[in-house]
Amino acid sequence: MRAGLLNSLRRGGKSAMPIMFALSAALLSGCAAMKRDHVIVGAVPDDYRTNHPIVIGEKEDKIDIAVAVDGYRLTKGQRDAVDGLLYRYDGSTGAPVTILVPQGAANSAAAATMAVDLSDFIRKSGIKNVAINHYSVGSGSISAPVRVSYFAVRASTGKCGRWPDDLTNTSDNKHYANFGCASQNNLAAQVANPNDLAGPRRPSEVDAEKRGVVIDDYRSETTGWSPENDYSW
Repeated sequence: MRAGLLNSLRRGGKSAMPIMFALSAALLSGCAAMKRDHVIVGAVPDDYRTNHPIVIGEKEDKIDIAVAVDGYRLTKGQRDAVDGLLYRYDGSTGAPVTILVPQGAANSAAAATMAVDLSDFIRKSGIKNVAINHYSVGSGSISAPVRVSYFAVRASTGKCGRWPDDLTNTSDNKHYANFGCASQNNLAAQVANPNDLAGPRRPSEVDAEKRGVVIDDYRSETTGWSPENDYSW
């Protein structure tokens, strides 16, 4: 069949040229389509930084303080817990620290008194912008906690523990869904200034004294490295 097609093209002479061009164009377009499909398939994200991105945004840091009906002051354990919450508070933002007091519960009177004690403790720690608000609870509630909270910019990622597929299904040699999630969460928690993830800071000033020491050591050749092991043998 192929030989017959070639003979027909030879006999056709110039009239066969358009057919050859058409066949060539069809073959090239087929190759282009195959390449385009490969790019689309190969573009499926398989990077843990893409699957679990670190996002910078506003997040509420909070703690709930349990209040007994006859408890009117903070205990030492509660003071330590509040102090731990305020450890990461950035005073330069001016964000208020809010104390939410329950209303309608059996311990509302004790919670209101404890809120005053909380406010004094927070102010003594150096935070002046403290606000006391209220929230309603059901009249049948025996007790409700006092919440201390503030909003701050934090680096975070999604929750881990997502297992939509069987781990043994590795025919595509792709990462499983939960791969890298814990590492991304740990990295986001360790970043002291989340804005560093958005862009680098301005370089600090040069330490001329330290630079002079380094240059002097270089000129005197006192920083030469010598191997600990003897490789002469």
